Amino acid sequence: MSNVMKSDEKKLINQLFWRSFALEGSFNYEKMQALGFAWAMFPAIKLYCKTPQEQVEALKRHTAFFNITPNICTFSLGMAASMEKEYAEKKDMDPSTINAVKVSLMGPLSGIGDSFFWGTFRVIAAGVGISLAQQGSILGPILFLLLFNVPHLIIRYYCTIWGYQLGSKFIQTSYENGLIQHMTKLATVIGLTTVGAMIATMVTFNVGFTAQIGETTLVLQEVFDQIMPKILPLLLTLGAFGAIRKGVKVNTVILAIFAFGLIGTLIGLL
Repeated sequence: MSNVMKSDEKKLINQLFWRSFALEGSFNYEKMQALGFAWAMFPAIKLYCKTPQEQVEALKRHTAFFNITPNICTFSLGMAASMEKEYAEKKDMDPSTINAVKVSLMGPLSGIGDSFFWGTFRVIAAGVGISLAQQGSILGPILFLLLFNVPHLIIRYYCTIWGYQLGSKFIQTSYENGLIQHMTKLATVIGLTTVGAMIATMVTFNVGFTAQIGETTLVLQEVFDQIMPKILPLLLTLGAFGAIRKGVKVNTVILAIFAFGLIGTLIGLL
């Protein structure tokens, strides 16, 4: 497919991009983001499916189960639009291939998207924003929104173009050269490293208990620091993570930490 797009294709790219923000507008536990995806795809369906019957069939294709990281959903939209164009020009193509490619993209792209956006960009942006907000600066929330949304919007827009231009060849090429596997691994490592490094700066857990032993004052916090600096924030984080993995609700974990902090402060432990 040529990388030079016609005016109607450029218009379509913009429509797919703007409509992608409604991806989760009809989110449900039966088909997840399917209805939002079909609505976002409708300009492509109108452009390439000339008869009402063809449009109905295309809408049915795009209301099948779908769920992906919203920030990069435009790659799937662009690719699906490209394949709808290919099907309109080559009727011997099996239309079920369009949905098959969409489904095959969900896992790899979500792995990359979740690692980059939820595990990296959001954590870094929140870390910077919270640090400034704790100092009483209005730049805290502003920088958080800018640091997260500027790369998000740029990537979201260009993913529409890349998906449309690459078309159905992307899946075969990416799996053959191992690109998907390498990108997923890289994003996961970056995300985990960032989250791990921020535990020491973002989680505060100090023990205020002291005891007088003869002429020596035992400060329990200093004992923990000698074992390993910031060991208590690390243990608290691992404990919360372990509870969530075992099925404990996040709100329950938050309330438990709040209660522990309140009781610990009242009895002089914290």
